[in-house]
Amino acid sequence: MKGKPTSFDIAHHAGVSQSTVSRALRGSPLVSEETRKKVAEVARKLNYKVDKNASNLRAQQSSTLAVLLYEDPTTDDSQINPFFLSMLGSITRACAKEGYDLLVSFQSSSNDWHVDYAESHRADGIILLGYGDYIDYRPKFERLLATKTKFVCWGACVDGRPELTVSCDNQLGGSLVADHFIDLCRTDCAFIGDTSHHSPEFSARFQGFETRLQAHGKHVSERKIATAISTEESGYQATKSLLANNITFNALFGASDLIAIGAIRALQESGLRVPQDVAVVGFDDIPMARFCTPQLSTVQQNTTVAGQMLVDNLLNLISEQEIDLNKSILPPKLMLRQSSQ
Repeated sequence: MKGKPTSFDIAHHAGVSQSTVSRALRGSPLVSEETRKKVAEVARKLNYKVDKNASNLRAQQSSTLAVLLYEDPTTDDSQINPFFLSMLGSITRACAKEGYDLLVSFQSSSNDWHVDYAESHRADGIILLGYGDYIDYRPKFERLLATKTKFVCWGACVDGRPELTVSCDNQLGGSLVADHFIDLCRTDCAFIGDTSHHSPEFSARFQGFETRLQAHGKHVSERKIATAISTEESGYQATKSLLANNITFNALFGASDLIAIGAIRALQESGLRVPQDVAVVGFDDIPMARFCTPQLSTVQQNTTVAGQMLVDNLLNLISEQEIDLNKSILPPKLMLRQSSQ
């Protein structure tokens, strides 16, 4: 063989694609152990050495991914929903395992700066975490699609493109909460969240909850639905508004843990006991859920698995490989604690 061996030479000798060679040499978990060993053996025999800088220049890639966080109202100065903090740690570890650097920044709702990450080659792809009002954010998704930016987001499906999204099975999560309340004979239910198209994840949780209740001859009265964003204060105020109007219920489903924690405070201030008078369940299983009083029952979204899914799918998009949509839906798990038992 004349000249230095290339990844294409390895692909030829190993009987695999060049992109598979690149993943195998990075130690990607998307490549089987058998294929990884075969590629490594061929590379050793050919005395192949990885020239990362040259490879990046040829591919116009930076070996960097970007995570863009939407600024959320919080009780501290972080402006980051605590649910995404644990997911961010998982994304960081997944990137390191794949040999990628990670940029982290806040999203701004006033411009299209997030597209610049791809156009300036600062990052090969983007992971979007949180986006506030989905209806308001749709034009930004469309701009990303128009500029052929490689991106994935956590949450609701983007314009009928499920390969761009990793999400929890929110409807199933809502039905798990309904089943739990039914088992407790607590079917006079309130829902605190947003049931509109502006918040597709909350809406899907409510739909799963309501559909399962209806299957048992029950439903959530419109009078017992209060709109809230995902903060403790919003959950607190929404619950206070129900109580101020003398609306009674024996079970409450908060569309997020933060909403449910705020609701518990409102209930307790009104002299109601949790769970004796009102059983409360949230959604997310943030660390705070285990340390509030009482400990919060909730639907867990496994952020470790979610972070790995986001990175895997984004790298598949970057390398133009097919995405297994079955590996893009995170199964929910009901975590029962003191607030509903």
